[in-house]
Amino acid sequence: MRERSSDPVVSVEGLGCADLVDAMGRFHGHRAHILDLVSPAPRRTLFGPATTIAYLPYRDDRTETNAPGFAGWFYRAVGDAPRGAVLVLSSGGHPDASHGGATKMSRLQNHGLAGVLTDGRLRDFGELAAYDFSTWCAGEATRWGGDTVTPAAANVPVEVGGVCVVPGDYVYADSAGAVVIPAHSLSDVVAEAHRMAAEDQDYLTRIRAEDPAALRAGEQGGTER
Repeated sequence: MRERSSDPVVSVEGLGCADLVDAMGRFHGHRAHILDLVSPAPRRTLFGPATTIAYLPYRDDRTETNAPGFAGWFYRAVGDAPRGAVLVLSSGGHPDASHGGATKMSRLQNHGLAGVLTDGRLRDFGELAAYDFSTWCAGEATRWGGDTVTPAAANVPVEVGGVCVVPGDYVYADSAGAVVIPAHSLSDVVAEAHRMAAEDQDYLTRIRAEDPAALRAGEQGGTER
């Protein structure tokens, strides 16, 4: 068997969201999975450390948060080391509102982020699909949402799809959903996910060889967990 790299980006190769969710359950009791996400490029997975922007419902009298705009909050969030990060945006109580589109998100392309994850909506799926980064969100929007939700804080814990995301957590997303892994548990969770995936392959072999008559008679127990 090829030795797995210690590089987190390489170490999840061959795994899926379900594998990592199952492995998370071996180490943590809190909810870590996010469902009902879509992508303009659904075959493109997302993985990297989270940097967060918290959204709130827009108020025109909150000038201290409105003034920086998305650009200001983006650069506060990513700091001096944006490459490979996952920009996580909370919905701000309005999951149907647009949290941005291809123009705003071009900053992810410019600065080498791994992608964006939000339980709000994004615009311009066609243009987003053409970028190199991965995009996962609640769906495509058509209307501008700046009068509905607004960035309000950077690099704070946020709630996304019922899951608490802390800056520095590792986020993985694919067509099945997303999972949030605490940084301190990453190596253990990934190693367990690989072990469990190998175990599943062994179960497939056993299932092919099982005796249907013995199983119907209760003379043989099921092989899978």
